[in-house]
Parts: sequence; structure tokens; C-alpha cells
Amino acid sequence: MPRPDLNLLITLNALLSEGSIVGAAKRLKLSPSAMSRAVARLRKTTGDPLMVRIGRELVPTPRALELRERAAQLVRDAEMLLGPAEALDLASLARTFTLRTGDGFVENFGHRLIEAIHREAPGVRLRFMQKTGEDNEALLTGAVDLETGVVRQKAHPELRTQALFVDRFIGVVRKGHPLSQREITPSSYAAGLHVDVLRHVPLPEADAGPIDSALTTAGFERKVSVAVGGFSSALALARASDLIATVPRRHTETLREDMFCFELPFLLPKISVSMLWHPRLHEDQAHRWLRGQIRNACAE
Repeated sequence: MPRPDLNLLITLNALLSEGSIVGAAKRLKLSPSAMSRAVARLRKTTGDPLMVRIGRELVPTPRALELRERAAQLVRDAEMLLGPAEALDLASLARTFTLRTGDGFVENFGHRLIEAIHREAPGVRLRFMQKTGEDNEALLTGAVDLETGVVRQKAHPELRTQALFVDRFIGVVRKGHPLSQREITPSSYAAGLHVDVLRHVPLPEADAGPIDSALTTAGFERKVSVAVGGFSSALALARASDLIATVPRRHTETLREDMFCFELPFLLPKISVSMLWHPRLHEDQAHRWLRGQIRNACAE
């Protein structure tokens, strides 16, 4: 079956809308002769004269009258389909975004993000998923719309990223803990019992290596007596015992209320927490707006 020339649809719409070859030629910015040739092709394609002369006027045939509204609608649909997207109407936007975030993100930044979104787009819903691994498969498959975390070398090269904030690690113990009563040194820090987080967390490496490496360089070794799966669990244990938790400062701000926090007595590299998304959503107006809201919620 021969492929139809869709340019003829535009010609047909102009001809039936204007009711004359001259008017259609002006509308399409064609010469009268070029328009006459296009009309000849239309007649051959449709098998109908479309416009016939009665006296000095051209009048549409029944077939032309049948096609007029359908042709106009098809051209309008094509122009809408191929034209730029309409401006985003936040007030009427109804969409659910799935965000995959690390431990502590919802507790520290979620309330600001939700308030801002509901203020501008009350029809938008957020669905938070806990980030329990380093892979970006959920982003690649479209199961989630955006992730937050530290961008690692093994992150998929196709993904787009943007930094949100820089964080650093601090020590946290319960109020009244022996460390809160004296100067904290590498020796006193290492001498205590520690709770470690053994899962995907915003660390510059895949495990807690930097902490132990820094202590080893200073000639000390800490004793990890318990390991948990997240910051909230580590801080809950430290709040109720003499365990020492080492956690990112900004990521745990609301999780360590009424606890004693201290700067680590050794240097650790800072970490950059970013958001990641798939390129297919990069130009999506609603997704671009969401990214702006997340940046604002995470701002100092």
C-alpha cells in the first residue's frame, strides 16, 4: 500500500477553509501555479474534484464538505503534537512522583518539600522509597522518577546529576555520656564502643573505610560492637546506651535531637549529596519543577 503524502492534508485543510485556490495559495505562501498542482494531486488522491466552479465561484462537493471538519481537526492535532509543550499549570497538575532516598532524607527535608509542593501544586503526590542499594536500576527502568545520594564511579553514565549539599561526619552520643564530659581525642573516641551502619549510606566509599583508615593513620582502632541498617537505628541505640554513632551532620539533623554532638578528632573527606534522574525526564516541565523544589528544600 503506498504511503500517503501527509503534506496534502495541510493543502486540503487550506483549500477547504479558504474556499478558493487563490486564498489557499496565500495562506500557504505558495504561487497560484504551485497551488494548482497541489490541488490536482489532491483530486487524484481523493478521487474527487473537491471544488467545482458554478458561475464565477468555486463550491465544495459533498465529499469536500464531509472532509472539511475532519481535515481541520487532524491539522490542529498535528500542530499540537509537534509543537512545544504548553506552559505547566501547577494548580491543575495531577501527578505522582516516586523518589528513592537515603536514610534520613525524609525526616530532615521531607516536610519542607511537601509543604512547598502542596502550596504550588496541591494535586501532586510524593511516594518515597527507601534506598537500600547502590544500583540505579530503578531509575533506568522508570520505576522511580528521582534518587538522592552520593554519586559513585559505578553510577550509570547516562544518568543526569546535580549536587544538593555538602555534608560532613560528626560523632553523636547520649547526653551525659563520658565523652560529653571531657576533651575528645582520637584515643578517647577509639576507646569507646561504636555502632556502625552497614548499608548504602552517603559515604565516599562503599563502606565505613574512611573512619577506620583515619584512625589507623593516627595509630588507633575502634571497636564496633553492633552494626545496624540505618542512621535512625544507630542514633536510637546511641541515645539509649553508651554506644558512639558516627553519622552525616545534615542528613541526621532531626534524628539526633537531645543528643550530644561533637566534631571528630580526625579529618574525614566531606561528602556531596546529589539528586539523580534519567535523561528521558530532563526536559519534562513537571519533573524540572520538582527538581527545583528539592533543591530549595535542601538549601541551607
